[in-house]
Order: sequence, then C-alpha cells, then structure tokens
Amino acid sequence: QVRLVESGGGLVQAGKSLKLSCVAFGRTFNDGIQGWFRQAPGKAREFVAGINFRGSPVSADSVRDRFASSRDEDGTVHLLMENLKPEDTAVYYCAMSPGPRNLFTPRAYEYWGQGTQVTVSS
Repeated sequence: QVRLVESGGGLVQAGKSLKLSCVAFGRTFNDGIQGWFRQAPGKAREFVAGINFRGSPVSADSVRDRFASSRDEDGTVHLLMENLKPEDTAVYYCAMSPGPRNLFTPRAYEYWGQGTQVTVSS
C-alpha cells in the first residue's frame, strides 16, 4: 500500500524560511511526477512546486523566486520556502503519481499526503 507522509510544517514569522519533506512508502516515483500543492480556507488547491517526470524541478510563477522543490536519491521530496508571507498560510500537500503526467493538475495525481499546516504570522 502506497502512503505519503509529510513533515516540517508549523508556525513561522514572515520573512523566515521553512522546509517541508515528503516520504513515499510502498514504492518510488522517480519515474513520475511529484508535486506540492497548497490550499487556503475558501480557496482552491493550487500547485506551488514539484519535480516533473524528467526529474526537473518546477515552481509556480507566483512563488518562483521564493519556493523550490528538490528530491533526494532515496526519492524523498522537499519544498524549501523562503521569505514567507502571511498569504502563504495554507495546508500544504505533497502528491505523487507514476508516469509522464501533467505536473500542475491535481487530478493527475494518484497519491496524496495528509497535508501539513503552514502558518505565517505578520
């Protein structure tokens, strides 16, 4: 059974950095897509960063200068968030799926983590 487990969320002051991690149990996804999404109250889930099926990191335009995704050799993915702002407050999810799928679309992902809360205080 495949399971994704996120860690690293919490409360942080604006301007600080935070690093999230996501470990996959049950299989690896180095041949597929690994994405980070966030969802704030009352808003749709949105893509922030991830690793495409070619193994290249990609970040959303809105956070490109502050957020970056990376992957360890064991398949663990990370989301480094710098210069955090109060509007970055949300539940952050990692998601993974095998094969060459659309990195940016939530529906492309088969597996999701439980989410980790990130709260940025002003």
